[in-house]
Amino acid sequence: MTRATNYTNAAQQRVLQLIDLLAGHELQGLTPTEIGRALGCAAPLVTRDLDNLRTAGWAELHPGGKTWRLAPHAIQISLRYAAGLQAGSQNLRDTQRRYGTPPGMPPLEPESY
Repeated sequence: MTRATNYTNAAQQRVLQLIDLLAGHELQGLTPTEIGRALGCAAPLVTRDLDNLRTAGWAELHPGGKTWRLAPHAIQISLRYAAGLQAGSQNLRDTQRRYGTPPGMPPLEPESY
C-alpha cells in the first residue's frame, strides 16, 4: 500500500480492508489465517484488528467460535443510508409537486427510489 498523504495510516487502512473483506462472509465467516493471507499480514495482527472491530460493534465471532464475520452494525449503517436517500427523494418529489417541473426536466415518478 502506498501512502496517499501524511495522514494515511497503514493500520487504519488494513482495518478498512478487513471490513471490506468480511462483507459477503456473514454465514460462514473467515478465520484470522484466511484474512491474513488475503490482506498479506500475520494472523496475530488480524486478531488484534478483529478484536478492535468487535469492541466497536463492527465484527463478531461466529457462533462456531473459529471464524469472524461482520456484525449487524454494518448493515444498520447501510439501512440508515438507504432511509436517508429515500427521505431525500421524497423531499425532492414533494418540492417538484409544489413548484412544478422545470422546462426540459422530466417529472419524477411517484416512488422512483
